Amino acid sequence: MNMTKQEYVAYVEEKQKPSPLGKNLLWAFLVGGTICLIGQLMADGLRLLGTDEEQVSTLVSMTWIAIAALLTGIGIFDKIAKRAGAGTLVPITGFANAMVSPAMEFKSEGAITGTAVKLFSVAGPVIVYGICTSVIMGFVQYFFF
Repeated sequence: MNMTKQEYVAYVEEKQKPSPLGKNLLWAFLVGGTICLIGQLMADGLRLLGTDEEQVSTLVSMTWIAIAALLTGIGIFDKIAKRAGAGTLVPITGFANAMVSPAMEFKSEGAITGTAVKLFSVAGPVIVYGICTSVIMGFVQYFFF
């Protein structure tokens, strides 16, 4: 099939469905807002129980990571994300999903060469660049402030 670039663009535009932007924005807002609301309720509940303020944020983050990983593992997170789009990807749940999804996809290759390797295919670069950035910022603060 020989097509020019313009013919290909016209063909793709003809075949693609229009995106319901308003509906997508509403779903992203509602789901993302619900995630944040539940997180705030968790934090308030922990504060009422007398949890130290520093531990509150850590516990809420860890809880959301665990929930997102579990929902990804049992196949529910992708169904929610399909409807909510960025509403699930922007909060911390998106990072947990991005880590667990490749691991689940390659679990048939074994615990080490499949799951473990793919689990850190996303987390590895985040950790490396996070450490490098913190070292650079440490030098900047030490020498300039």
